[in-house]
Order: sequence, then structure tokens, then C-alpha cells
Amino acid sequence: MRRKAVIGNWKMHGSRADNAALIEAIVAGAADSSAECAVCPPFVYLHEMARLLRDSAIVLGAQNVCAEAQGAYTGEVSAAMLKDVGCHYVLVGHSERRTLYGEDNALVARKFVAVHSRGLAPVLCVGETLAERETNQTQQVIAAQLDAVVTLCGIQSLEQAVVAYEPVWAIGTGHTATPQQAQDVHAFIRQRLAGQDAKIAAELRILYGGSVKTGNARELFAMSDVDGGLIGGASLKADEFLAILAAAQP
Repeated sequence: MRRKAVIGNWKMHGSRADNAALIEAIVAGAADSSAECAVCPPFVYLHEMARLLRDSAIVLGAQNVCAEAQGAYTGEVSAAMLKDVGCHYVLVGHSERRTLYGEDNALVARKFVAVHSRGLAPVLCVGETLAERETNQTQQVIAAQLDAVVTLCGIQSLEQAVVAYEPVWAIGTGHTATPQQAQDVHAFIRQRLAGQDAKIAAELRILYGGSVKTGNARELFAMSDVDGGLIGGASLKADEFLAILAAAQP
């Protein structure tokens, strides 16, 4: 059975004081969780969060990475640096990186390779916009996002990775994805990858990242191909995040 996972993406929020209080509450509340719990704070707080999480079971992740290993890339952070400060997970291809910063499938695939090559676990984010869903392009878009990574890095690279389905149309838009809509896309992702390696596809954890809340988490996580959540705003409130984590318990 695939172990459920809940990853909190703090985005560009928080301060040293806020983060310390938040992580203290999460560490205390998640102590007995059977689901994996991870948090992805902003870059500038990674080192301090690693220190605060040192004796806990909570895993540290980063929100982004540079595709290059080193060099004259002002403002960027490499996979080696993220590993050096204690990260395990790294988000690649988050919907906000794709839509706000123009990251295409080729660049996302290169970032995936950079993370994977350093022994870190990529969290590959895939998903379609409202316009793409309304024109029945969901499967086509997600297939292209998956294929770019598999073509460049190989299907075996997904053994240590996580995929997160982010329906862009269901994030802060007023539209809501039903658990069945989430399940349908997750099943498609698994089936698509099973065409190349059935074992890897069966064991791959696929998280849902479309405005998961305390009110819908349990129903979403009950779907057979939904293995937890990539949580945005709700991860900034300890009680909400812990309630979502509790919903991932078997």
C-alpha cells in the first residue's frame, strides 16, 4: 500500500517568528501521524527550518530549483545547495512557476533532472488551466507534461519522485474539483505511466493540489489513486494543516 503524504507549500509567506510558531505546532500535532508530512518554506528560511525539524519526523522541502548545477545565475539556488541545507523534496513545475514565470515542459524536465541527479525527491507538478479543461485538453496537456520528464530522465527516475496534480482551474477561481474529477485525472496519470513500467506506476504517489481544505480532504484522500495532498494556504494554519494530515490516516 502506498503511504499517504501531505506536503505544505508555504509559498511567499511567513517570517522567522511566524514560522517557528507554525512549525512548533505542526511538530507537536504530527508526532503520531502514520502519513508522511513535509513542509516547503521560502528559500531564506530553509536552513533555520532544517534546524527546527532536526529531531522530528517532518521532512523539509524546497519550492523551486535552478536547472543548472552552478555558475553565473544570480538569484538562483541549485539542487546541491538544497541538499546541503537538509532538503529532501523539491517542487518542480508548480502551476505558479508555469503560469507566472513561463516555465515550459522542457525547463521543468531539466529541473526534475537536476533534483533527481542529486539524490533528492522531485515533486513533479502537473495540471491544466480552465480553458484547457473546457476544450477537453486535460489528458493531452498532462500527458505532455509527464512525457517531457520521462523522455529526458527515464521512467526509472519516478521511483524516487512524487507527482502532484494541480488543476489550475480549481485554485482560487471559485470552481471546485470533485473527488471523482480528481480521481479520474490521477487514474489517467497512473495509466499513462503504466504503459512504460507498471510497477513504478503502481507504487508512485500522486498527490492532489487543488485547494484541499479540512472540509474536502477526507473525501479526496479516500479516492483510490489520490495518495495525499499538496497543500497551499491551509498549510499556513497549524490546526487546518493538521486536520488535513489526520484525514490522510488510513
